[in-house]
Amino acid sequence: MIDQIIKNALNEDIGDGDHSSLSCVPENAMGTAKLIVKQEGIIAGVDLAERIFKTYDSSLEITTYIQDGQKVKVGDVAFVISGKSRSILSTERLVLNFMQRMSGIATKTNRIVDLIEGTDTKLLDTRKTTPGIRYMEKWAVRIGGAYNHRFALYDMIMLKDNHIDYAGGVSKAITRANDYLAETGKELKIEIEVRNREELDEVLSVGQVDRIMLDNFTPQEITDVLSQIPDSIETEASGGINEDTIRSYAETGVDFISVGALTHSFESLDMSLKASFE
Repeated sequence: MIDQIIKNALNEDIGDGDHSSLSCVPENAMGTAKLIVKQEGIIAGVDLAERIFKTYDSSLEITTYIQDGQKVKVGDVAFVISGKSRSILSTERLVLNFMQRMSGIATKTNRIVDLIEGTDTKLLDTRKTTPGIRYMEKWAVRIGGAYNHRFALYDMIMLKDNHIDYAGGVSKAITRANDYLAETGKELKIEIEVRNREELDEVLSVGQVDRIMLDNFTPQEITDVLSQIPDSIETEASGGINEDTIRSYAETGVDFISVGALTHSFESLDMSLKASFE
């Protein structure tokens, strides 16, 4: 999947040629460039950068000074890339685009992970990602210290409000999901979203789920209902949880908190790739 994303991105950016570089840089010119950090945060995408460089030109050589997941400050040099000048120029923007976004996600994720430190709650991402590059964004979440929820529609059954409404209610949705797994022989976990205590009570009366998502419950409401949920069923809080409120949710003892903002509302980390003549 990573290789396909890189291939598509290179095709999108280069097309029939990097004419800027082809027109003014000699074919045999060799060069060196530094990846310079211009903002404090958590760096992510170093391993990906090497893969992009090597995919485009296997002769490029990278010397890494800072690894994915490390804290960085203004002026830090993450790596130095050496080889054909044209190759460095042709891959520069793609490397920066991914690294800036991934580092932004990792930085935001790490900041929120710190907010719930000392609790047993795990921070999760969601499917609210950029189409086509989901793997990179979820990779950045892991680098930042959180965990991935399901990757896509195919690796978990997640019964959300619309599924429940279309199915005709909580009980029907759960029963049909379990029947589907039995008929197909698939081994997938089942998670169901509940919007209120009435739906939660119905889920608990039916059972046959692996996780319950408490959607838009307040911390107090979660505290009130957690004792009713068997230990065999995982619990997840979701819906409108932000940096100001996440600590109060984690302190309820809920197993997971999912935050879509990790991948849809982050600030890219500023950095540049600059030619070096040292």
